[in-house]
Amino acid sequence: MTYCGQFLSSMEGRLRIMANTSSRALRLLSLLENHRYWPGPELAGRLGVSPRTLRRDVDRLRELGYPVAAHRGVDGGYQLAPGAALPPLVVDDEEAIALTVGLRLATLGATGIASDADTVAEASARALAKVTAVLPARLRRRAEALAAMTEPATWESARPGQSPDVNPDFLATAALACRDSERVRFDYTAASGEHTRREVEPHRLVVLDRRWYLVAYDLTRQDWRSFRLDRAGALAPTGARFRQRELPAGDAAEFVRRGIQSTPAPGDQVEAIIESPAAAVRQRIGRWATVAEAGPGRCLVTMASPADGFWPVIALGMVGADFRVVSPPELAMRIRDWGERFTRATV
Repeated sequence: MTYCGQFLSSMEGRLRIMANTSSRALRLLSLLENHRYWPGPELAGRLGVSPRTLRRDVDRLRELGYPVAAHRGVDGGYQLAPGAALPPLVVDDEEAIALTVGLRLATLGATGIASDADTVAEASARALAKVTAVLPARLRRRAEALAAMTEPATWESARPGQSPDVNPDFLATAALACRDSERVRFDYTAASGEHTRREVEPHRLVVLDRRWYLVAYDLTRQDWRSFRLDRAGALAPTGARFRQRELPAGDAAEFVRRGIQSTPAPGDQVEAIIESPAAAVRQRIGRWATVAEAGPGRCLVTMASPADGFWPVIALGMVGADFRVVSPPELAMRIRDWGERFTRATV
């Protein structure tokens, strides 16, 4: 959701409806919009993508009605057709909120982009101001609250398809409750599977290691808590206002980080079946894991999963035997990602 500054600047005087398909598509459009001819390799390099990905992004723009001409051959490249009238990209409410989230994280350096962070943050801040300026009043209040009430605390940047789904409308409602100091109620499923009804005084939203958290004072527990929003049910504002309490941490991001590091949730424990005798596995990783017999020639390994999630992958790889991840699903996805990268390295 970054690199939108040039596109938004060029479109601001013509549009009152903001648009978003993807961050790369927006930046690609901004580069093509001056009708300059771009050699394919140069354009791919500017966007930081492969030629194949560039072709997909160009096809996406064409589907939206942008006349992008492609020139084949050694000196092949792309450009917008001269004199073309560019159609506006229209966004719905959820897309507008998602755009705001992405720009807000970019202004705080939470995108994981390997480039000049200050330049990206400054451009994103300008783009965010332009986005909120052209949003309808109905959406502007929600977008501004979400931008103001979100803090990043990311150990690892998210990858598409790996983050638990959180409804953008849910995020906007939570942000408004934080900004307006309004109590909210919601159903919550803990890592242990326990279902409870919570009423809280919301403080801030935090993005950490591919997950969204709501930092709030729990009126039932009479203590501060952080709630994973993918485990929360529909958020219901109560209309009751409150005076913000003092958070027992430097900021909300620190509070969430501290809680995860000190008390890993049971649901975040790693379990794996390893096709090797327990004695052999204990000899290799017994210092860091609990190893129990699970049948002839196999064992069950249990270990804590730190927030970065890297150690379990390394430990299971050190065993030198086939294994199957029982939980959590995120670890299986991480191992699959590592395996694909290692395979590509051998080609």
